[in-house]
Amino acid sequence: MQTAEFVELLAVPQAQAKNPLFDIIVEDKINIQNYCNALIAKILELKQSQFPAFIDYQFNQVKNPEIWICKLEKLLANNEAFFSSKTAMSRYNKLYILIEKKRTELQSTSVKEAVSKTPKKFINAESEDRYFSFYEMKKQLDKVNDDNQKILLLTKEMFEYQQASIEFINQKTPFYDVQCAKEIEHIYALQKLQAAVEQTKREQNQNQLPFKKMQINCNLNQFVDVYYQFTRELFIDGKSMIDGSVNDLVAIIVNSYVDKDGKEISPETVKTILTPSRTEKRPKPHKRIDIDKML
Repeated sequence: MQTAEFVELLAVPQAQAKNPLFDIIVEDKINIQNYCNALIAKILELKQSQFPAFIDYQFNQVKNPEIWICKLEKLLANNEAFFSSKTAMSRYNKLYILIEKKRTELQSTSVKEAVSKTPKKFINAESEDRYFSFYEMKKQLDKVNDDNQKILLLTKEMFEYQQASIEFINQKTPFYDVQCAKEIEHIYALQKLQAAVEQTKREQNQNQLPFKKMQINCNLNQFVDVYYQFTRELFIDGKSMIDGSVNDLVAIIVNSYVDKDGKEISPETVKTILTPSRTEKRPKPHKRIDIDKML
């Protein structure tokens, strides 16, 4: 069975059904395939006289009835072979009539609500049975998280506008279909940019060598004192052998090593050892690793 990309998969196991007659029953994992299978099975199981009540019940369950009804229409179209018999074809036709009726009701309700709430300046155009407002469309898009669903909705609106018999055009707003097309371009551009960013991250991660902190097997102050000698006491051509700030050295040490017990190293402890005035925190002369004698 072919599926349709339903956004809301409102299904329950039989034991949790509040309305066993109209609930979509899925005993296994609730996914697109199982939901679509159960929905087709429910359609074939119900009497045709129960279809209007079934559609109304599902409308009251989902958050976006218009998207759900579009997906139901797509599911029926994808699985027309299931309705090849004369009896099943009657069900198929009955559902299509109900779908069109519901779509008309939704659009009519939308227009009535919008006329009273949407200022005239935000309406791009009006036809005999509805109005077109990109201002309202943006509000709808903000509620949709999936880019593909946004593109589907915008494309549908663009085609409806182009096929409608327009009676009024607001000259102070751009053409509705042009705004829809530009919004689709904007979504594609953001997708392309996001893909490029993710590709760059993947490439950066691939270029990074595997890294594990090394363990120090001497006292911490002996080890840190080696860095102190390189930055404060050992010079080449008047410059310290390692040139960097105390904070840089602290970051290198705590991010690269663990102490002789395998524990994380305290940044404050390292910073104190590297402070010139805190000679008591560095090792005594007889315990010091004297780098100058090694060179």
